Amino acid sequence: MPRVSVLMPVRDAAHTVRAAARSILWQTERDLELVAVDDGSSDCSADLLRRLAERDARLVVVRGRGEGIAGALNRGLARCDAAVVARMDADDLAHPRRLERQLAALTALPRLCAVGTQVRAFPRAYVRDGMRRYVEWLNGLTTPELVARDLLVEAPLVHPAVAIRRDALERLCGWRDGPFPEDYDLWLRASEAGAALSNVAEPLLLWREGPGRATRQDPRYAFARFVALKCTHLRRTVLAGRDEVVLWGAGETGRAFSDALIQEGVRVAFFLDVDARKVGRTVRGAPVLSYREAPRARGLPLLVAVGAPGARPLIRAELAKQGFADLRDFWCVS
Repeated sequence: MPRVSVLMPVRDAAHTVRAAARSILWQTERDLELVAVDDGSSDCSADLLRRLAERDARLVVVRGRGEGIAGALNRGLARCDAAVVARMDADDLAHPRRLERQLAALTALPRLCAVGTQVRAFPRAYVRDGMRRYVEWLNGLTTPELVARDLLVEAPLVHPAVAIRRDALERLCGWRDGPFPEDYDLWLRASEAGAALSNVAEPLLLWREGPGRATRQDPRYAFARFVALKCTHLRRTVLAGRDEVVLWGAGETGRAFSDALIQEGVRVAFFLDVDARKVGRTVRGAPVLSYREAPRARGLPLLVAVGAPGARPLIRAELAKQGFADLRDFWCVS
């Protein structure tokens, strides 16, 4: 049995899949298998993989049915033999020591369910400001505590950079297919089950950006789908048994959360905001108060729903000054 199984779904990736596969097969951790699921490619991806498999028996090629990423991942998982399953995408490149470092992290901290890595987005010409900010934020989440703190801000692990304990993945019943991002759904369910998540503090994946990425085109990765998934998770956890919440932020992000929370049976008691032009108005039927009135939120869950760059640390500092504690009195969402 190999130490790690690397699971790589493939669809029409003939231009990149060979380099991606080689970056795994050339890892310093040699005791591995690469399970590549060709999910109904119409190009020569499957042929390229078969030729690679003829030269390296550690590569296993599985034929899929074009069932999408969640289905392809679950199909491939059934062919994985190791106690640790690492993810890889067919257009990314792994650092040679990626798996070595991740296995060491899982060994050093038995409570970890999954560990990602810091990443570098490439090629530079396609990396926009939003992606740069996301990568900078994610690369700072290098302890389980930091991941837990920012779990509801964005996806705190990059899916193709992750290594997951097989038993934990099976307890979670693998990946779910639905109108939501399958990776973020998995991290939320893992957290809800009490699992710890973290990232290795080294950039060990070159993460390809470009206009053809699924996250740019697939409606499952739209902002509204992320918000809905977060609110469903909140309803099962922080907001269990609650029917009211306070939102810091009466802008676009706050309004989106208000709308999604209503669908979960939770209404906004009032908004807090730093913008004097919003204070005194009504948003989604709830009054907007000055942030200085945050003590009025005592006894109610407070969600900080602000997406403006740089705002979150300032709000955290202000709430701490007013005696609020992160993950006890307030939760940052975005």
